[in-house]
Amino acid sequence: MVNDMIPVRTERAVARRESNPFTFLQQEIDRLFDGLGRNFPAFAAPLAMMPRMDVSETDKTVEISAELPGLETKDVQLNLADNTLTIRGEKKSEREEKDKDYHLIERSFGAFSRSVALPEGVKAEDVSAEIAKGVLKVTVKKPAPKQSRQIDIKTAA
Repeated sequence: MVNDMIPVRTERAVARRESNPFTFLQQEIDRLFDGLGRNFPAFAAPLAMMPRMDVSETDKTVEISAELPGLETKDVQLNLADNTLTIRGEKKSEREEKDKDYHLIERSFGAFSRSVALPEGVKAEDVSAEIAKGVLKVTVKKPAPKQSRQIDIKTAA
C-alpha cells in the first residue's frame, strides 16, 4: 500500500529531534542510505566494504580499532599526512565448490579507505598498529601541549 511507505512521526520522534537535532539528522541519513542499499544494490556494495571503526581518546592517546575480518598485515596500509590517519586496504575472497551436478565459483573484492582526523602535531613515530583476529588496533600518542610562557614587561627609564 502507498500509505505504508509514508513515514509517520510520533510525538516521541519529534521530542527526540528537538532535544538533539544531530541525532535526528543522523537517523534520517542512516534511513536514507539503508533504503538506497535495498533499492539499488550498486550502492550497497561500497557501503558493505567500509570497515566499522571505534575511535576513543584518553589523556595521552587516541585509540582506533577497525574491523577487518579476513585481512592480514599485507592487505592493509596506514598513512599519516596533515594530521589525518588514513587506513586503506583491499578485501579479496574466492570460493569454489565442485560437485557431481554443479560447479560454483564465487569471488568478491573491493578496496576501502577510512580517515580519522588527529590532534595537531602528531608524528609518524608516535603511531603504532597491530592486527589480530580481524581487528586492527592503532594507538596514537598525543603530542605534548604547547607550553606558554609569561614574559615580563620592563619599564623604560
